Amino acid sequence: MIKIEAIVRPERVNLVIDALVDVGCTGYHLFNIHGAGQQGGVEVFTGRGAGTATRSALPKTLLTVVVSEANKEGVIQAIIGSARSGEEGAIGDGKIFITEISDAIRVRTGERGDDAI
Repeated sequence: MIKIEAIVRPERVNLVIDALVDVGCTGYHLFNIHGAGQQGGVEVFTGRGAGTATRSALPKTLLTVVVSEANKEGVIQAIIGSARSGEEGAIGDGKIFITEISDAIRVRTGERGDDAI
């Protein structure tokens, strides 16, 4: 089993979820996060007479899925294809992290491994 964590732009989340469903991945968790990476910060208008300020931590969404090894590449390609801005992509489109999972247990039934996901 593989855990895939993808940090994506919040405005692309629905596209990513649709792409995951299309490849058969229907279980996921979403977290609203803030962070900074290569994109750095952005300047934001602060209001009347205050001008602008630099905001270094940007809003992102962290999407987490656990899939079988057989579904790994399909899920990764679905995320890349739906999270990327345009054909070439842009700084700030996100990152994907992949971790091996030794076991999973469904609390309700006690099923383990791939049966639990």
